[in-house]
Amino acid sequence: MRPGYGAIARAKDPRGSLARLAGYFSAFRARLALVAAGIVAYTLLGLVGPYLMGVALDRYVATHDAARLGRIALLMLAAFVAGNLFDAGASWLMAGVSQRALKRLRAELFRHLQSLPMAFYDRNPAGELMSRLTNDIDAINQAVAQNVTSLLASVLSMVGILVAMFVLDRWLALASLLVVPIMFGFTRFVAVFTRKGFAGLQQRFGRLNALMEESIGGQKLVLAFRQGDASIAAFRAENERVYRAGVYANTYALLLMPLTTVLGNLFVIVLVGLGGWLALAGLVSVGMIATFINYGQNFVQPLRQLSNLYNTLQAALAGAERVFEILDSPAELDDARYPGGAGDAGDPGDPGDPGEARELVAVRGHVRFDHVTFGYRPGSKILDDVSLEAAPGQMIALVGPTGAGKTTIVNLLTRFYELDQGAIEIDGVDLRDLKKGDLRRKLGLVLQDTYLFGTTVLENIRYGRLDASDEDVFAAARMADAEHFILQLPHGYQTVLSERAGNLSQGQRQLLAIARTLLADPAILILDEATSSVDTRTEARIQTSLLRLMAGRTSFVIAHRLSTIRDADQVLVIDGGRIVERGTHGELLALGGVYRHLYTSQFKGHAI
Repeated sequence: MRPGYGAIARAKDPRGSLARLAGYFSAFRARLALVAAGIVAYTLLGLVGPYLMGVALDRYVATHDAARLGRIALLMLAAFVAGNLFDAGASWLMAGVSQRALKRLRAELFRHLQSLPMAFYDRNPAGELMSRLTNDIDAINQAVAQNVTSLLASVLSMVGILVAMFVLDRWLALASLLVVPIMFGFTRFVAVFTRKGFAGLQQRFGRLNALMEESIGGQKLVLAFRQGDASIAAFRAENERVYRAGVYANTYALLLMPLTTVLGNLFVIVLVGLGGWLALAGLVSVGMIATFINYGQNFVQPLRQLSNLYNTLQAALAGAERVFEILDSPAELDDARYPGGAGDAGDPGDPGDPGEARELVAVRGHVRFDHVTFGYRPGSKILDDVSLEAAPGQMIALVGPTGAGKTTIVNLLTRFYELDQGAIEIDGVDLRDLKKGDLRRKLGLVLQDTYLFGTTVLENIRYGRLDASDEDVFAAARMADAEHFILQLPHGYQTVLSERAGNLSQGQRQLLAIARTLLADPAILILDEATSSVDTRTEARIQTSLLRLMAGRTSFVIAHRLSTIRDADQVLVIDGGRIVERGTHGELLALGGVYRHLYTSQFKGHAI
């Protein structure tokens, strides 16, 4: 069972979510006014038919006036056709408005996802986020695009029918009101459980999506470790939870239809009984009773529609709440200085005051960590009082056991996370005083797990600098020693890569990543286990490309294969979140400490 999968979420503030959702439609007030006008016209014309039927029974059927009966029948037909035309027009307008509003919501959600810090993605699986971009938005779409006009028409019809009843006969209308509170009371009671059920169902779907994405994305690993049965068992367990949540939600939702049917029949029975008694007493006409019975049936029909719509509406409110939960997540600070930067201590008149982020114009590449302490969670230190300095153009190697804190140093240099204590500077400027986007443009990353997009080889390299010409891309590929295999692909640079570049080897993917970074022309380079997943022959080719990439750039290299860092200007040995040794390759071997132990264990087979 996946951790944290026990609780069922509830729509905590459906009214607040509804109000916020309505804000996305505020730009379309004119069209919404036309939608409202169309629905009002449809509702009023719907009231005309039953009234004309009563008139026809009292005036023309009793007197056998066929000519006038024919005219009033045509008038009823005209009212029916016109009402449905208004309804269709309002629905068409509402569909356009809703799609524009949801386009804006979807774009805002995706844009906000791009601005969220790495810590957010650590807490939220990709499948869960995909569910909010797709399932939750689709739930809102179904409710708004397809059912808002029906909902408004149903409510207005019910109100209009009650008004018309009181205008025609207050006693029959009052008799009808005895049943209405009972109908609404049952509907409201069932609705509370329906809303809770559909909120839980949406959350379960998100978790099922996350599980499926993990399983499909890691299928090679599943097959390699023969964990197909375990994946099926995990899916079966999560699918069972979706089933139970669906049964819970739909059981209450489906109760509304038979309840409204029974209460609707009670409504008509009351009207028939009281109306018949009043007719026998000579207080109302037969036509009036027929009109009221028709109104009563028309009153129940919108209530039945409301019960059908309630499933969709509650799913939409739950989906909207989940979408707004992401939109309310704080974005990364970029253009504003992050609290704790060096400029925070300046005078109010200084250009480096809090609130203004500085730009990096020309970067020499002098990097300094000054007593840096950091933990991903409060109370848990990953780095403890780390200080280091890299001169422009130097190669700094970071080595040490897994979990020692090497990648965390990289994460802080790129400001994927904000440090807890200390400071990190580039050319004497505190990173917290810089725009994150500007900082990251000066940094180049080549990671162990290279990510390539499902587009052409050309566009994957161009991702390093989107305004680069084709010739610039070709030059970067040649410099990275990648062109030799690119030209052997079916369509060369125009070859479309499969998902996660499965049609390339690991070494080929790394060479494309190096070409992409070369095109970006960063001032500071970060290599995180860039050659750990390839054979020694491929490693030699990649090393040659990396040397070209590192030339003249300050470089931080994380490596388990210590043979790749013999020429490093400085080797830092990280253990337990601290730098325990520092020096050149030769100096550390002569020291006979941790580094020598790591080195000899790789090349002489000694146990670590």
